[in-house]
Amino acid sequence: MRPLLLGLTAIAALAACEPMPVEPLPVEPPDDCRASAYQGLVGQPITVLTAMTFPIGTRQIGPDDAVTSDYRPDRLNIEYGRTARIEKVSCY
Repeated sequence: MRPLLLGLTAIAALAACEPMPVEPLPVEPPDDCRASAYQGLVGQPITVLTAMTFPIGTRQIGPDDAVTSDYRPDRLNIEYGRTARIEKVSCY
């Protein structure tokens, strides 16, 4: 009985030494289109866009607009909702 108890204690001690899995740090998406520079637009009315210039290929996307699904990390996308306020600025 005693060797069994010693064996179980040894197994429990070794199991406690197993390393915990390390979760990877979240990866920031690339900012190839410089969307971070335009984050101040979020919450603004879309009328502010008329006085601004954007890189070639920038898309202004409304709630019912159809857009292509091709991924281009260098393309700036400005999305606005039904309230005519900018909701999201991102690269895709």
